[in-house]
Amino acid sequence: MNADLSKGSDDIFQLVGFMIGSEEFGVDILKVQEINRLVQITKVPNSPEFVEGVINLRGRVIPIIDLRIRMGIDKKGNDSHTRIIIVETNSKTVGFIVDRVTEVLRIPANVIEAPPEIAAGAKAQFITGVGKLEDRLLILLDLDKIMSAEESGALANMEE
Repeated sequence: MNADLSKGSDDIFQLVGFMIGSEEFGVDILKVQEINRLVQITKVPNSPEFVEGVINLRGRVIPIIDLRIRMGIDKKGNDSHTRIIIVETNSKTVGFIVDRVTEVLRIPANVIEAPPEIAAGAKAQFITGVGKLEDRLLILLDLDKIMSAEESGALANMEE
């Protein structure tokens, strides 16, 4: 999501919320094509650690990224709540494995703050802001920054 934090306070962001570990994240709903249950993933030799493999989605080969690994969160086993969020990012269709999809959220721009300065390091580049909801915080991700241009190019080679 490219949350332009300078937008007016009347603007509303629509997000798909999901969990990775105990943290809740959100991505721009316009980037999300569909949300699927976990299916059989075919491993691809010599792919980056965070690439689980590829799936066949209605005749299209889609690379699958484990967001836990990509975000530096300890890997855990998949369960009945695990989902694959199919998104369009950097003109590529990619699937992201998440622990659980929570809800579609509509949040006003005025509850979104820039990421805290303490959120530094390589993984901080993925975070565009933090949404302050009534009883929780929502970390907003920029899917276009989840992969470098080089990684994105490598994933393109996995597709058809």
